[in-house]
Amino acid sequence: MEGRPEDPEVDQAAQKLTDEIQSMSNYKNLYNEIQRLVASNVVRRDNFKGTLTEALKDNGLETEIRNTVFHWARSQGQLRPKPEVRAPEADLNYLRKAQIQWERRIQKSLNSMCNELNVPLARIRPNADKEELAEKWNELSTYDIDLSQYRPLYAPKDFLEVLFSVRDPAFKKIINDPNWEFSHIQIRVKQLAQLRETYAELSQGIALLGVNNDMPAAGNFQNLEAERTVLGERVLSLNHAPIAQEFLKRGAPRALRGQLWSLVLGSIVKDTDIEYYEELKSMVLQYDIMVDKLIIKDVQLTASNDDQYFVFEDVLYKTMLCFSRDSEVLAPVTTDRSAGGQVIHAVLQGKPAALENTLVFPPSGVIPFHGFTMYATPFCYLYDDPCTMYYTFRAFYLRYWFRLHTVSSHEQGVVALCLLFERLLQCHEPQLWAHFRNMQIQPVKVVFKWLMRGFSGHLPPEQLLYLWDLVLGYDSLEIISLLAVTILSFRKENLLQVNNLHNVEAVLADLSSLKVMPLLQLVLIKE
Repeated sequence: MEGRPEDPEVDQAAQKLTDEIQSMSNYKNLYNEIQRLVASNVVRRDNFKGTLTEALKDNGLETEIRNTVFHWARSQGQLRPKPEVRAPEADLNYLRKAQIQWERRIQKSLNSMCNELNVPLARIRPNADKEELAEKWNELSTYDIDLSQYRPLYAPKDFLEVLFSVRDPAFKKIINDPNWEFSHIQIRVKQLAQLRETYAELSQGIALLGVNNDMPAAGNFQNLEAERTVLGERVLSLNHAPIAQEFLKRGAPRALRGQLWSLVLGSIVKDTDIEYYEELKSMVLQYDIMVDKLIIKDVQLTASNDDQYFVFEDVLYKTMLCFSRDSEVLAPVTTDRSAGGQVIHAVLQGKPAALENTLVFPPSGVIPFHGFTMYATPFCYLYDDPCTMYYTFRAFYLRYWFRLHTVSSHEQGVVALCLLFERLLQCHEPQLWAHFRNMQIQPVKVVFKWLMRGFSGHLPPEQLLYLWDLVLGYDSLEIISLLAVTILSFRKENLLQVNNLHNVEAVLADLSSLKVMPLLQLVLIKE
């Protein structure tokens, strides 16, 4: 390139970017649009570079290219891990081994249930069943199927037991000392002072949506919500993902949240996405897999029994069944450095054991657990169109949620979030910490279901969406651990008056009166 000295690192990064963008989902559309532009009259041969650059700007393609680079950079960033996060001498391979063992255990349970109920992992769906499913696709709650013998493969408490059993081989354990905490795991987590720096907009007392939306605003705006809505519309008109991400740090206006999230996550639906979504639906109709029953059962046990979400039962069935067939989920989850990468292959029932009769089971590589549906439920409030909802849920899952049910050394995986919770509680609420120790209750035990679900199903939807605005805005899950500590701190007086797990859980059972933004702002401002 002209005007700059050779920089091998920049050249290498540019080459990597060029190669990898070609495998991104929007590349084909982008390439075709640029080709169309190059062939048009607005791009002149005598000033090719100048006229092409202007044409890209005028057609909004420059922004599209910038957003593509932004999404690529985020995918490389792995939630911004920093080289110094882990102690150099720490060997965390034992966590990866624990994940592989855990996946094998889930697979074993799945096969046992298949044998017990005498059902196959996968089969071609009989015609009568296929026709009924197609007919009831938009009202799957009326699809009649007996699931009385099916049960969830595992629940958050089972996964927590697995995490408690993970030990660093280099850690010298005191004989008969109970597995009390995660402090022996050498993942460095932030202190409160560092969180104050990270979440600057919250710690500096800047006006946030979700604190008081009716508070006076600058200029001619009626209130803060009106000001943020007009500003949010300007952000959307710019169509620039990094600006939208920055905007979310102060909370999104309800009417714009869905569009803002789609822009930040790169999940704006194109024609090819609609076609792919229809393919997923046809795969659900064609193949009957064991996971379908687990998904339907999970929706019935969770969202269908939830006052806030039962009205979305039909769209949740569609979303979760399509997700199970989505092979584009498989590679990011299983090749991530935190995952074990174990995959089951199922031969279709009644077919010879040949390659053409074998499929990855499930095609997404994700086996649902009790409460898995709750990762998708809040999106029902943001999108009327099931296809648009599907892609934003999928992008959120691939960016954040799969880390919450994976044993990993990732700085924002569930192990690190448990460790962060413990450190913050021990440092800033020593009286509560001592109280839990006296009761012989691990504090993480009472908040783990919040951490593993990102609080979905525990906070009212409006408050949950403000929390997830922050997850997206700061591209970090640490806020979930911080909120868990803050809630215990907020209910401290009541917690100090009880002396067993049952009563502790009773004190923390109802979070419906909590306001997320004021609580977080309070804990981050307080010195």
